[in-house]
Amino acid sequence: MSKSYRDGLPISPENFVDQLMRLKRGSIGRRDFLGLTGLGIATAVMARELGIMPTPAFAAESLGDRMSIATWPNYHDPATFENFKKDTGVAVEVNVFGSNEEMLAKLQAGASGWSLFVPTNYTISTYKKLGIIEALDMAKLPNFDGSQEDPRFTSEGTIDGTTYAVPKNWGTTGFAVNTKKLTKPMTSWKEFWDTAMAEGDGRTMVHDYQLTTIGNALKYYGYSFNSLKPDELAKAEELLLKVKPHLFAVSSDYQPGMRAGDAWMTMCWTNDGAQLHRDIPEIAYVLGKEGGEIWTDFYAIPKDAPNKPAGYALLNYLMNPQVAVKEHLANGAPSIDARVNKLLPKEVLDNPILYPAADLLTPLEFGAAATLTDPGRAELMARFKSA
Repeated sequence: MSKSYRDGLPISPENFVDQLMRLKRGSIGRRDFLGLTGLGIATAVMARELGIMPTPAFAAESLGDRMSIATWPNYHDPATFENFKKDTGVAVEVNVFGSNEEMLAKLQAGASGWSLFVPTNYTISTYKKLGIIEALDMAKLPNFDGSQEDPRFTSEGTIDGTTYAVPKNWGTTGFAVNTKKLTKPMTSWKEFWDTAMAEGDGRTMVHDYQLTTIGNALKYYGYSFNSLKPDELAKAEELLLKVKPHLFAVSSDYQPGMRAGDAWMTMCWTNDGAQLHRDIPEIAYVLGKEGGEIWTDFYAIPKDAPNKPAGYALLNYLMNPQVAVKEHLANGAPSIDARVNKLLPKEVLDNPILYPAADLLTPLEFGAAATLTDPGRAELMARFKSA
């Protein structure tokens, strides 16, 4: 093509190259580039193949100027969303939640406003059954490559051969402990709960999330993390009500308390454990030897998403290994994608918080779908929080 057009008039090849270089330097966005050069939709696919378009959705559909994502605390590199806005003109509003139950309630109420969200593995079948999650159009996600994903962590995103969610990352649920404040080594959930009522009195936090708080109370007695048995749940409730007066807080956003030194010990997810230890080395991350949770978080699109084109565009952007590796470096959760693992520094891959020894992973359980809507666990958690 010897000519490009601006406002219907040809621009010189030299001017075209100048605009392309401005795009490469980041001084203009991709949307501006298309407008200035007159490339338009007809040649957007070619531009994407040259590496200057983020997604096919951007090429084919209007993305609007804003969208919303529901996710977890401390879970993304803020630069990811800033760069997405530069590339597409779409501002991303980030909504932070502390539990999958909160996400479910919001979606069931309708009009959540989210165009993308981050559910945990065990919830996806419930979302599908309730008809509130989109069956993904994989043609809109060319950056996703299922052959590069570790199958141990991916199965729950696909139901009856249809993909409803694609993996973000995986991790574990353990506890973080400030070893300068609590000097006695701990290796078990029994020690966690006992310490909360002794040396950690008034300095311990647990999740505002029934799956992990109840699940890890069940581990005190050696029961399954996912138990629904009334007698076992009764024992977990007895422990939780006994511990409650000794707690600093019940919250899934526990990093501020740990960083300030107000809390000395907290129930903790992998990514938070890695971030805390990186910044405050005396904060250790412990997996209880009795077991506990292993999990995968996914990306999914609500069926009533108000801006599905932008939801797909952001999701495809996040599936780009060059983008995903920055996310993993920022949030500290291990990757499922072999392409991303190849880009991660050796010290990350060798980090035992992110990639624990096999003997520590063996007793861990994935959350069970039934726990999400089980009334017994929901009522127990409500009584614990109100006590």
